[in-house]
Amino acid sequence: MNIAWKLRQFVVIGLVQILYAFQPQALAASIESASTLQNECVVNTHDVRTVAASLGNVPATLRIPPHVSMPPIVLWHGFGPPASESELMSRFPLDEVPAIKVYLGLPLFGKRAPAGGTDDLVRRQKKDVALLVFEPVVWGAVDELPSVVLALERHGCMKAGEKIGLFGFSAGGTAALISLAEHKVKVSAAVVLNPSTGLSASVHAFERATGLPYVWTDASRKLAKRSDIADRAADIATDLQPPALLTITGDEDKTITAEDLSRFKDSMTSRYATIGAADRFQYVVIEGLSHSFGGSPAGQELQQRIAAWFNRFQR
Repeated sequence: MNIAWKLRQFVVIGLVQILYAFQPQALAASIESASTLQNECVVNTHDVRTVAASLGNVPATLRIPPHVSMPPIVLWHGFGPPASESELMSRFPLDEVPAIKVYLGLPLFGKRAPAGGTDDLVRRQKKDVALLVFEPVVWGAVDELPSVVLALERHGCMKAGEKIGLFGFSAGGTAALISLAEHKVKVSAAVVLNPSTGLSASVHAFERATGLPYVWTDASRKLAKRSDIADRAADIATDLQPPALLTITGDEDKTITAEDLSRFKDSMTSRYATIGAADRFQYVVIEGLSHSFGGSPAGQELQQRIAAWFNRFQR
C-alpha cells in the first residue's frame, strides 16, 4: 500500500466527499435561486422556504420557517458526509425550531472547491495538512462568520446585536468551537456533532487514516495552540452565562476517538462548573453512532436532541 494511495483514500473517504456527494432527495420546500436575500427573511407565508444566497461572499442555503421567534442558527457541514449545505439540511432541517437556519459552505468545498478537485486536495495534504487544509478550511470559516452575520442583519434576517446559534459537524464542529473561543460574533447556544477538538486531533486522525507521520513546524504548532479547544475552555466560558454548548459524539466514531475528546470534556465540564453554569454544558455519547452517521438508526434521536437544545437555549 503506497503513500499516494493512502493519501487518496484519506481524501476521498474522510475529507472531500463533497466533490462526489449524492444529491439528497428534495425536501418539502424547494430551493429558490437568489443572488441576494432581498426581503426573503421577512416575507410572510404558511410554508417553509429554502433560499440559496451569498452571505458576505459565503455560499449559503437558508431554511426559513413560516413563524420565526428566535435569532438564526448557523450550521456548518464537515469534510465527509454530510459534506455540503444541501446535504446537511436534508439531515437536519430542524423545522421544530422557530429560527431561520443558515447552512454555510466551508472554504474549499462546493462552489469554492479547488479547480484540481481531489488531486489538488491530495497535494495539499501531502505538503501540509495543517497549513494547507485545516487552516484555510476551518479557520477560514471562523474568519468569515462575522461577514455572514452582518449580511443577515442587513437583509433583515436578524436584529443587530442578536446572539446567533451555531451548529457544526466534524470539522464544522471545530469551526464552531473556535468561534466560541474567539468571540468574533455573539453566540447564545451551540451544538457540535462528532467534532474534532482542534488541529492536534485532526492531525491524529490524518495519521491514523494514512499511517503517515505529520512533521510539525513552528507555524503548525502555533496554529494548534490557537485551535486546540481543551486549552481554551476559559475563553469560551468567560462570564456567568456562557454559550450553552451541547457536544454529541458516537461510540462507533473511528475518526475522532474518545481519547481525543476526553481532555476537552474534562476541561469544559470543570470550567462551566467553576462559573456556576454546569447546566449549560452537556456531553452526550450515542450508542451505535459512527462519525458520518450514514444510515444510523440514531438519526431521529440526533434531530430531537439538537432541536431541543436550541429550543431551550437559543433565545
